[in-house]
Order: sequence, then C-alpha cells, then structure tokens
Amino acid sequence: MNFTSQLLDWYKNNKRVLPWKERNDPYAIWVSEIILQQTRVQQGAGYYAKFLEKFPTVFHLADAAEEEVLRIWQGLGYYTRARNMHKTAKTIVSHYKGVFPTTIEQLRQLSGIGPYTAAAIGSFAFGLPVVALEGNGYRILARYYAVEEPLESARAKKIFTDLANQQLPKDNSAAFNQALMDFGSLVCTPKPLCHSCPLSEACKAFREDKTDLLPARQIKTPPRNRYFNYLVYTLDNTTFIGQRKKDDIWKGLYEFPLIETAEPVTFQQLCNTEMFKHMLGTGTLSAFPELIPDDTRTMPPHKLSHQTIYAVFYNIRLQNLLPFLQQKYVPVACKDLSQYAISRLTEKYLVFFHNFAGL
Repeated sequence: MNFTSQLLDWYKNNKRVLPWKERNDPYAIWVSEIILQQTRVQQGAGYYAKFLEKFPTVFHLADAAEEEVLRIWQGLGYYTRARNMHKTAKTIVSHYKGVFPTTIEQLRQLSGIGPYTAAAIGSFAFGLPVVALEGNGYRILARYYAVEEPLESARAKKIFTDLANQQLPKDNSAAFNQALMDFGSLVCTPKPLCHSCPLSEACKAFREDKTDLLPARQIKTPPRNRYFNYLVYTLDNTTFIGQRKKDDIWKGLYEFPLIETAEPVTFQQLCNTEMFKHMLGTGTLSAFPELIPDDTRTMPPHKLSHQTIYAVFYNIRLQNLLPFLQQKYVPVACKDLSQYAISRLTEKYLVFFHNFAGL
C-alpha cells in the first residue's frame, strides 16, 4: 500500500470527532480554522461554540461592533485574527451578498485568509482538489521523506507542497487533508509513536533514526522582554480604563493606565519617570500625596509568541477625581469590567486577585 492508502485507511478507523468536521458550511469552517491557527484544539472547541452561538452567520458577524467581536475573542490572543474576521465578514456581505467565494484566488483576497486557510475552506467546504498543509502535515512529510530543509524556508514549503500534491487524491481532498491533521496530532506528534505507526516501514526518518531531528527548524530569535506598570485607580466603586490604539499587541482592547519602562522599576522609580509626570500634569508627586498604592501585585511572566510581558499592577484608591483620568480615560463601574474586551493578562489579574470586580 502507498502513503495515501495507508493514511486514509488509518483515518477511517481513528479520525477525531470534532464539531467543525460535521459541517461543510464555509462560514463555520472559516471560523474554526482562524481560531485553531494559534490555539489548541481542546481550548478552541469551546471558543468555536461560543463564537457561533454569538455570531451564527456571516451576517451576524458583519453587523456586530468590533468591540463585541474582541470581547468574545478575549483570551484567545492574537487579536488581529478577530479584527480581520470582522473585516472579512463585512466584505463577504457587501461584495458577495453573504455567500463565501468558491475559488482559492478569491478566498486569498480576503483579510486574514492565507494560503493554508484558503485551501482548508476550499477543500472542506467545496471539495476543491487542493492540499491544506499546516504544522502536522509538514511534520509527517518531513519525516516520511527525510526532508532536511529548515521548515521555515520558502524552499521547504515548496518541497512539502509538491510532495503532498503527488499524494493528493483529487476526488477526496477533504479526507486526505483531515487525515494529515489527525495523524500528526495522534501518531506523528513531536514525540512520535513510531512503533505503532502504519507508515513507519516506509518512513525514511524512522529507518535512518532521524525522527527526533525532523522537521529541521531554524534557530529562533529570543523573545523581547517588556515591562508594564499598570495603575489601577479606584474612586468609590469606579475604576478607569483606556483603549489601546497603537499598532501593537492588544490593539482595540481596554486596559488600566499603563506606563511601560525599559526595565523593572519600583513604584518610587516609576513616579520619577517623565511619563508619570506627564500623566499627572505636574513635575512632582507632592501635588497628589494620595497616589500611594495600597496593593501591589506582580504577575508571573506573560509569554507571547515574540515577547514576554512582566507586569505589575498598582491598586491606588483615590479620594478625589484626578484631572488626567477625567480627560483621557473611561470611568467604569468595577462590576461592569467584564463587559469590556481586555487582554488575558488583565483578566488573570482581575480573576486571581479581585474576583473580577472586587477592586
């Protein structure tokens, strides 16, 4: 038996039961693929159900406010995905009357839909004879054919695409692509189950004892460290938040007043920064003697793909409203914070230390 026959035979008896596999609706498939780009299947399933419950059709998503979309997305990270989904939903409604385009070329023109996502929608929803390769597929092919080209290179991507196309059954692309994903998730994992693998007899990496070395990877750049100092001002039962506007992480999400520093600092050192002085509108802290935190919480390192956030939250209870808070931030009842889209980092702080509303 060849590679494809063995793979499909295995899939017939071992395929995973997942909610998005039961539908060939392009909207639902698109939602699942975007969620799963940077999210584990177990976590993604819950978000998938929640997202479709809130936005059951592309029309519902297109009609929603961006903040509403970001709030449902909260906790998944990589919020550009959610913004692109919202933009694409609007495009599908306005340009295609709510019907997903059926060609790879048209799908690729939509925001946030790259080669893999377009191929997945094309294969799973429309039966197009295309390969949809992601990490699992690359890993299987790298080992089966002993491809030593670093996975991140354009040359490697072309090699893997060509190899997959040679094996692709044109009349059953969906099963082939799903089989690659499931086989890579259950058998040909980062720590593979080679001795129970139906492909091991013909697998070059297994025969050459290279499975732990493949796929080859380039050396990653170490993540950048960032230091966030949050000022959690509360006046009676009200706190103050602002929306992130810059093209940076968490754009569009809400957060407490933030001062970012180049290194860890004490609160006294923070008070001496130009940004803190600018925030107060005065050169000295003596004008606001009440600005002494009565609670300081240092969070565990918050790791993102290319950066690590070291955050400290200073809880400061006010006696009077400060001018800069009135001018630049939104007053919010503490009990209503859950209605705003916030980062996972801020959510952890609120949940762990304040039960979300007990500031």
